[in-house]
Amino acid sequence: MSPTPRARRLRLGLPRRVFSQVLLMQVAIAAGVAVLATGLFLAPLSKQLDQEAMRRALAIAETTAQDPQISDGVRTTPPTRNGPVQREAERIRRATHAEYIVVLDRNWVRWSHPTASEIGRRVSTDPSDALAGREVMEIDKGTLGRSARGKVPLYDADHRIVGAVSVGIAYDSVRARLISAIPGLFAYAGGALAVGALAAWLISRRVQRQTRDLAFSDISALLAEREAMLHGIREGVVALDRGGRIRLLNDEARRLLGIGDEAVGQTPDAALGEGRTTDVLAGRVAGTDLLTVRGQRVLVANRMPTDDGGAVATLRDRTELEQLGRELDSTRGLIDALRAQDHEHANRMHTLLGLLELEMYDDAVEFVGEVVGDHRVTAEQVTEKIQDPLLAALLVGKATVAAERGVALWVSEGTRLPDRLIDPRGLVTVVGNLVDNALDAVAGTPHARVEVELRTEGRTVVLRVRDTGPGIPADQRELIFTDGWSTKKPPAHGKRGIGLSLVRRLAERQGGSAAVDAADGGGAEFTVVLPEALTEPGLEPALTGSGAASANVPATAEEETR
Repeated sequence: MSPTPRARRLRLGLPRRVFSQVLLMQVAIAAGVAVLATGLFLAPLSKQLDQEAMRRALAIAETTAQDPQISDGVRTTPPTRNGPVQREAERIRRATHAEYIVVLDRNWVRWSHPTASEIGRRVSTDPSDALAGREVMEIDKGTLGRSARGKVPLYDADHRIVGAVSVGIAYDSVRARLISAIPGLFAYAGGALAVGALAAWLISRRVQRQTRDLAFSDISALLAEREAMLHGIREGVVALDRGGRIRLLNDEARRLLGIGDEAVGQTPDAALGEGRTTDVLAGRVAGTDLLTVRGQRVLVANRMPTDDGGAVATLRDRTELEQLGRELDSTRGLIDALRAQDHEHANRMHTLLGLLELEMYDDAVEFVGEVVGDHRVTAEQVTEKIQDPLLAALLVGKATVAAERGVALWVSEGTRLPDRLIDPRGLVTVVGNLVDNALDAVAGTPHARVEVELRTEGRTVVLRVRDTGPGIPADQRELIFTDGWSTKKPPAHGKRGIGLSLVRRLAERQGGSAAVDAADGGGAEFTVVLPEALTEPGLEPALTGSGAASANVPATAEEETR
């Protein structure tokens, strides 16, 4: 026999949905406020009704004490049931609907009372204050029960106190007035509660729409997941509010942008300064997969507006991808150059073989000498003027590639660069970018020529790269240094528009400048000034060892170019 399933226990508690919880809490608050307001109103109302009853009793007592028949009767007649004092007091009591009117003399003896048998007896409460000439208002209990009382002195014609008048208003009537006011008060409180409940429902419905009818636990889980996702992904995320201020940065965005938590609450202009990255985050540059440079990092940015008027920008680090792409471009160029050299080498070997078969040995020796001598002369001319091994190796390699593309690459006669560079890799990046751009500009044109000039002025290095290409229009000479701006067709690995931006950034980082102008005879002339680029004479250079340096030239020179 299968066991009997356990009965499900009824669990009491708050509902899970935000809408239900907000509605329940608001209705509870409205009900609590209504009950509190009702209680706060009833307390002074009860006191007010007591005061009103006591003042009414005092007014009746004062009116009775002003009647001359009362004072004359106390002085001239005995206290009897049918005496003038009893008759007049009862007349006033019935007219004012008081519970009782008691007239007494200075010996505390009653001269009037609603119960005739009490006439002639002493009163049960102390009338000393009234007999002393003071008016008294109080709530007290006497022979007729609890009542609101007013007591005044009774004067004769000579204004002498001959007794006192005590008037009582039944306290049950005061309580009845209070109870009769409660239904109306509850009606007002109920109306206020209904209005509050309706307002609470409307507000809760708005909260329901905004929270998409989620439970608090769901919202808490979403927030925890959001924090984990934002700080765990390898993509920078920057959230901005409707005022354009940064309200969220994840860890990757802090790393890529080089900023910290102090940037939260600031605009991109204040946090990052001027530049294309700032323009992209602020929405001043539109588009998708926008290329920008921050420091030495190449970033791809996308910006998406949000429903609340803000925006969310994502940043991807493409630095390594750009380096791989540049290495790919360099490898393809070297492969093309080697293919052409292989073809030329085969032709030379065939020529040499023919000379040997014809037994023209002297001509064969002369031919080999010319071929070897051309390459040796080119390398010796470069190394004679440029003593830094990295830069010399770069220019020798570029000369070979240029020759295969039908371009003459010259190192000017005025070039002199000692082996004292502080940052040879940075200069390799600058020269490599400018030479590659110049080769692209003149390739396929007649009499194509690129000239490189490197000279020093104290510790300052001045680089000029001239070409015979079409040149750069005057209105574009500043745009070409902007991140992502290029007139070339994008390569297979990504986008262009990074090289010249890196050139200017490297120059400005060293306190220098990068500019372009028209070259003599047409074409473009790029000038880069690098102050403090050389060490003091006699100090060790930043990179020594020509063999080790040259071995790393291709990767080093190309990995940071374009």
